[in-house]
Amino acid sequence: MSLIPSIGLPKGRAGQFIVDGVADGYEAFALVQTAQEIAPDKPVLFVARDGQRLPAIIEALAFAAPGLPVLELPAWDCLPYDRVSPGADAAARRLDALSAMIALAKKPHRAVILTTANALLQRIPPAELIEAQTFHARPGNQIDMNALIARLEISGFERVPTVRGLGEFAVRGGILDLFAPGWSEALRLDFFGDTLESIRVFDVATQRTTGQRKSMSLQGMSEVALTPETISRFRRSYIEAFGAPSRDDALYAAVSEGRRFAGMEHWLPFFYERLETVFDYMPDAPVVFDHLAHEALAERHTLILDHYEARRKQADSALKDAVPYKPVAPDLLYLSPENLRSSLGQREDIDFTVFDAPDVGGKKVFHAGSRHGRSFAEERADPNINVFDVVVKHIADERAARRRVIVAGWTEGSLDRLGQILAEHHLGNLKTVATLAEVEKLEPGQAGLAVLPLESGFETDGLVVVAEQDILGDRLIRRSKRKKKASDFIAEASSLSAGDIVVHADHGIGRFIGLRTIEAVGAPHDCLEIHYAADDRLFLPVENIELLSRYGSDSAEATLDKLGGGAWQARKARLKRRLLDMAGQLIRIAAERQMRSAPTMIPAEGLYGEFAARFPYEETDDQQTAIDSVMDDLGAGKPMDRLVCGDVGFGKTEVALRAAFIAAMEGFQVAVVVPTTLLSRQHFKTFSQRFSGLPIRIAQASRLVGSKELTETKKGIA
Repeated sequence: MSLIPSIGLPKGRAGQFIVDGVADGYEAFALVQTAQEIAPDKPVLFVARDGQRLPAIIEALAFAAPGLPVLELPAWDCLPYDRVSPGADAAARRLDALSAMIALAKKPHRAVILTTANALLQRIPPAELIEAQTFHARPGNQIDMNALIARLEISGFERVPTVRGLGEFAVRGGILDLFAPGWSEALRLDFFGDTLESIRVFDVATQRTTGQRKSMSLQGMSEVALTPETISRFRRSYIEAFGAPSRDDALYAAVSEGRRFAGMEHWLPFFYERLETVFDYMPDAPVVFDHLAHEALAERHTLILDHYEARRKQADSALKDAVPYKPVAPDLLYLSPENLRSSLGQREDIDFTVFDAPDVGGKKVFHAGSRHGRSFAEERADPNINVFDVVVKHIADERAARRRVIVAGWTEGSLDRLGQILAEHHLGNLKTVATLAEVEKLEPGQAGLAVLPLESGFETDGLVVVAEQDILGDRLIRRSKRKKKASDFIAEASSLSAGDIVVHADHGIGRFIGLRTIEAVGAPHDCLEIHYAADDRLFLPVENIELLSRYGSDSAEATLDKLGGGAWQARKARLKRRLLDMAGQLIRIAAERQMRSAPTMIPAEGLYGEFAARFPYEETDDQQTAIDSVMDDLGAGKPMDRLVCGDVGFGKTEVALRAAFIAAMEGFQVAVVVPTTLLSRQHFKTFSQRFSGLPIRIAQASRLVGSKELTETKKGIA
């Protein structure tokens, strides 16, 4: 019995088809089977409903078919008709994918191209122009270094003193450093005259060389190449569409001068004689639409029209002081529904759906042969049931039916945790498998573990996949939080208002006046103007904004320092002395604490693992470090002296929950002290949910608790 059933799709026959019964989590497996049946020797285009699904689908494809080439074409990471350009990472990934698609069209072979509804609607530069931007070289080639530099600038690379990020290049004598799309490390090109002597890769953090390369291929960094031809075409098209530009039209002025302008990609049709689509790049590729992808396409088209109308009305209103924004007609930059239907006309068009589909609308229906796996939601919600006991019983039943069972973890760490917990519940000796082929080698009725990031499990006649989320509940996506950098000076300066009191690290307390452009060494330079006592003024270059901080107290009572005076330095010296005194006191306290002993608390692995598994996020590196450090403290037999510090939403409560669990399971009472009644109520709810089903009582003591309940709680405190 095949673990992945045949669908029965016809090979090489254009038409519209529906594949129903594609259960959540089964998409990648159905896609591999679809590609094998209809396009065994050419690429297939898969349109996901959103970009968030792509990473998991890519990993699932690697599990289902490790040798299958996969390309990812993302959309721009900005809104339609935005004032900003696509980010460097998104732009680089798109151009890398487009270049690979051009090569794939020339020499077709089995492959999957993953894209999104947003990316599918976006028109793109002609393939021959993307190909013309690609540059190939190897050591020994004769290359005009100045011509290469000009080529990089035309293609969207930014010249910087030192290469730190994608899309940057730097020149030092006969050495050219650059970080190009498609490369995981930056490149260092060493020239002797016009001869390329070597191609090395280096780490942008250390700037140290890490290896040699025998050849290189470079793609551009922008879908807009600012050549004399594209600039001339833009000027002509812009005037034809909107008439003569006004003096304050910064876009027209910048492009006319050959300078890049933020957001100019949204006028892409004006730079080229024609634009193409993903379908033009892949003329023979069957198209497979994700479940709900058509709804996502309709929503995106509505969003495009809404943003266009908003921009058009703004341009027509001629508001004073408004920066001109004259939007390109939607059909020039995006595919309309009619364009999309026409492009799909003479090719295989396949819709995946999770439902059972009737034969309607002329679309022939085929069946994927999968169904939703068991969800343990009811058991998770019942505090009297241990969900892992139910999972183990379910797996035993499926094994008795001679079906192979895979428990899928989101990451290696979470899979290890699941394996340990299942072993505690008498389900051990689970073999870890890395591919579907390894699953097929398992004996019927055998179970295994796999790293497979599925939102939910699925079943076929021969295979049962139980996903981590089926057992533990929905996995939450933690938004990454960016640390403040000095390079973010524009955003930081914009957060200051005229009159704000600020503190300069070297000059003390001053008053921020605003941003000023001044002449420095014959060139304009953006500076922050800060006033001090006696009408002294300091002009701080914006790139040095990290030297400033906001004044922490009531600014109305602040006394400005005199620029160059000694008062600020004297205060800093006094503060240093106080800090030294405080440090001495802390050292004495730490020494006394080291002499004392405390109970040793070490968690039981099984119970602790189950409790930790209830956490619906993947622990961040810093959070795991904090948890491990607290556990080490609890088991050290010394009084704990640790401060866990983090911003809102960084996971401090989880550290406290695990420490409280360890202490409570050792027979101790735990008090969690919070500053407000609101936090008390929130933490009471969180602790109650996480400790549900455990022999531990959770109570709260605040002014919102009734006197009778509060009295009982106090009596229970030892």
